[in-house]
Amino acid sequence: MISFSSKTTQETMRIVSLQSGSNGNCIFIETRNTRLLFDAGISAKRARERLEFHGIDIRSADALLISHDHSDHAGNMGVFSRKFELPIWVTKQTYQAAGTKKHLGEIAQLHHFTSGETLQIGDVRIETIRTPHDAADGVAFIVDNGHVRFGIMTDLGHPFHDLKEAVQSLDAVLLESNYDPHKLQHCGYSEETKARISGKGGHISNEEAAKLLESAKSNLRWACLGHISAESNHPDLVSQTHKKILGESLPFYIASRYEVSDMFFL
Repeated sequence: MISFSSKTTQETMRIVSLQSGSNGNCIFIETRNTRLLFDAGISAKRARERLEFHGIDIRSADALLISHDHSDHAGNMGVFSRKFELPIWVTKQTYQAAGTKKHLGEIAQLHHFTSGETLQIGDVRIETIRTPHDAADGVAFIVDNGHVRFGIMTDLGHPFHDLKEAVQSLDAVLLESNYDPHKLQHCGYSEETKARISGKGGHISNEEAAKLLESAKSNLRWACLGHISAESNHPDLVSQTHKKILGESLPFYIASRYEVSDMFFL
């Protein structure tokens, strides 16, 4: 079990990573009056059980928001919709692209938003930031409840214009630290896949993620590093790179590819 932080009397947001990586992604965020899920790349059974571990009924979520069409983020949105009666928020391009890859089935409560739009669900504003990741219409999210701002920033493509400013506006972030360049070049991926990962539409490296955090460390309370590749990275390499650049100036944690996190508080 990954332990992130201790509860404080000032908490206004609770966060759980149900899983983070190319084998599936799902994040839960709760504010005073609103519960949200982000991405549905794991099975409905696993999502339900992992929230039950924290005493949370997944059916109590107010909405499921989808970042992009790749199956490790969008593959089970139809199942989540039907099993848990969740409204789905997704861009039209992402919905259409996800549907061509997998039969999503009926979604009773389907809401489309435009990338770059700011949404209001309950007491939460969700800013959507379009990313250059090689998806149909991918977005990163900033969740703002009027007290704290939390970013969900994975599958970024590269450190694009305005990303640094967005990270600097946050109180905490789940940020991808996907690959180690040396390990990527010597892993079993094809040359085409290696070029995709390190290219403009792929992912950001450990060093790129650490430099983003370094630029924002005076504002951030903590960072959680996620979407870590099993083939071209390792949690120890993530920690080494971030400690080298950040030192002890910013607490950071690792989101597991295989298990649910403990509750994290803001």
